Amino acid sequence: MTDRSVTHATFVVERTYPASPARVFQAWADPKAKALWFGGPEGSEDFELDFRVGGKEVNRGDVDGATFLYEARYHDIVDDERIVYAYDMYMDDTRISVSLGTVELSPADDGTRLVYTEKGAYLDGHDTPEQRQEGTEQLFDALGQSLVLSAPSPGA
Repeated sequence: MTDRSVTHATFVVERTYPASPARVFQAWADPKAKALWFGGPEGSEDFELDFRVGGKEVNRGDVDGATFLYEARYHDIVDDERIVYAYDMYMDDTRISVSLGTVELSPADDGTRLVYTEKGAYLDGHDTPEQRQEGTEQLFDALGQSLVLSAPSPGA
């Protein structure tokens, strides 16, 4: 018999971006925009984004010799304000976690405050909350970079 375990954890990541809530929301909703910061066709074998309540997202790619699969289902979407989704992560054929993620967007000074809360079940020691939080922080840093790179030029 294999030893089984589950670690439950919640973490919160906050960022402020120099873009409107509509632009930050669009970076989640548009497949081309999301591929710039979350991964997509160039770095993955499989990328699919059906951004609607009940829609799903799939992202599969290789990292350090392992194949990782992200499968998400969107449960609640409020334009420019909130996204709630559940997702499974796999490493090769092994499910390593199941999580509920909530993105909250609000105006902040000349930009947007993003608050992301994840409640996760990390399975059998294949993943840890600390690793997931670090990866999530890197993704949100990449989101910030993509918003700067795709910013409209002044006067446009």
